[in-house]
Amino acid sequence: LWRFGYSARLLKTNHFRTAASNTSFPAVWMLLAQYSGRVPGPFVVVKKTTFSTMPETVEDKANPELYSPHPGVRGMTLLNREAFKRTVVVPALKVKKEIVNSLMKSLKQSVLQRPGLKRVVEDPEDEDSRLVILDPHKIPGFSLGESEQQVLKELGVDPEVSRYNLELTYENFKTEEILRAVLPEGQEVTSGFSRVGHIAHLNLRDHQLPYRYLIGQVIIDKNPGITCAVNKTSIIDSTYRNFEMEVLAGEKNLVTKVKENNTAYELDFSKVYWNPRLSTERGRIVELLRPGDVLFDVFAGVGPFAIPAAKKKCRVFANDLNPESYSWLLHNCRLNKVDARVKAFNMDGREFLRGPVREELSKELPLVREEQRNAFHIVMNLPALAVEFLDVFRHLLVGEPCGAAALPTVHCYAFSKHEDPAKDVQERAEASLGTSLDGRCSTYLVRNVAPNKEMLCISFQVPADVLYKRPCP
Repeated sequence: LWRFGYSARLLKTNHFRTAASNTSFPAVWMLLAQYSGRVPGPFVVVKKTTFSTMPETVEDKANPELYSPHPGVRGMTLLNREAFKRTVVVPALKVKKEIVNSLMKSLKQSVLQRPGLKRVVEDPEDEDSRLVILDPHKIPGFSLGESEQQVLKELGVDPEVSRYNLELTYENFKTEEILRAVLPEGQEVTSGFSRVGHIAHLNLRDHQLPYRYLIGQVIIDKNPGITCAVNKTSIIDSTYRNFEMEVLAGEKNLVTKVKENNTAYELDFSKVYWNPRLSTERGRIVELLRPGDVLFDVFAGVGPFAIPAAKKKCRVFANDLNPESYSWLLHNCRLNKVDARVKAFNMDGREFLRGPVREELSKELPLVREEQRNAFHIVMNLPALAVEFLDVFRHLLVGEPCGAAALPTVHCYAFSKHEDPAKDVQERAEASLGTSLDGRCSTYLVRNVAPNKEMLCISFQVPADVLYKRPCP
């Protein structure tokens, strides 16, 4: 997997040994000779039957480091791209240039498949011929199998396998290969990063911090469109849901633009909360809404629930305590031309529920007829604290209860480290509401946040006996 891994994701690693520590003295000498430039010419023809004393270190099928950077980069903290150069010996076939395409089609499983490397190069000894580079893992011991030999026979190609000195540079290595070669052996490379517009957001472990500037630059180099890499340096603040960060490499501009579910957002990533991993969940909730519904977004951020709902012709009341989030919420409503459908507030969540939400529900619910299909939804996306806000619904309204169909539906998010997270979240919600939700709620697993820590969404209609306080006779 590490050899064919994804460029936007940095995979975990096990212990790998360098080629030098896994070979004999002649093999080590060969590695040193390659690094110093004293490798014999770029192309040496060796017949299959000819005995060769050339070390097999970088040709061995079982060697997982065939395409690893030069071992001398171990421990590097400031990026030196030139130090990653390495020359490896790979098998090649000498072919007349007019039949190269036919050969490539017939031997497509055996030719070199590594991105960024040419599979066909010029023959320095014959301008009418080309060298077709083969995958050394598919041609063990530089010996062609019967099927390959049959193909060459049909095409009239000499089955002579040659050895080609292939130079690998920094540009030829993948992100995880570079970091695995640099960081201490046996240590985790990194846990990955999130992309927010032009920004790569990392959460580096302590042992990776000495290499953080190199890691940031490598990520920028290997991911087109990323021009800034940052590392989180503190936990999320529960009040404003932002965190301190350090710019590791690239430009220091943290105002970025992202697109999610066909909606554009602009934000200052250093001052507001944005998590691209919640894109699917936000889309799931918006999918539940219908035109004409009313959405109350208690912790709205920059609008990833509110704006898609407004674009769906829902009436939206969106709130966030963070003044920066509130400012960007207004900006994004204008950007998406939905500001006429969104009423924005900059209040504490409890004040928002007891103020604008209570006022709107008190006005709208008595007017709802049984045949009316418009629904009321309340989204509470503050998983660290939202469950504690549910007690606000106790006797929030006064009067005779509306019909069951019109009761507002709450979508409340929470974290849980319990062995049964769904049961844990339901019990905590029941404790805040002061009633049982058995048979009256659904719990959805959103994502795994960390080992033994889940993020869930519990959805339920607020029971009438909780929401309403009946007037005294």
